[in-house]
Amino acid sequence: MLYTPEMSRRGRAIELWATLKILGKGGVAGLVDGLCERAQQFAGQMSAQGFHILNEVVFNQVLVTCDTPEHTAATLNALQQSGECWCGGGRWHETPVIRVSVCSWATTVEDINRTVAAFVRAREAS
Repeated sequence: MLYTPEMSRRGRAIELWATLKILGKGGVAGLVDGLCERAQQFAGQMSAQGFHILNEVVFNQVLVTCDTPEHTAATLNALQQSGECWCGGGRWHETPVIRVSVCSWATTVEDINRTVAAFVRAREAS
């Protein structure tokens, strides 16, 4: 209780400490690099499928739109209903977007391929 702002809060740094202890600096760097690579793969494949990528993908976040705000919203709804993957909606400079976060160390190249295919199906269904 002496290391947190109040007694009711858990020690939030413990997970970070344990990760650093187990993986080390090189392991954490590899984990972050893997997330970045999968996000860049996703953005490249989505762009090749005719989706618009609004941000420079420098970490694990990708902002996706379709040709119109209405089509973007309908695609997001169809994608969420499919259950294939989860991503949320948001706004970027007043433009509706689909916000994709690659946030699991276990995400593979094939997972990205499946997700891109799910986006394409959702766009076609909307």
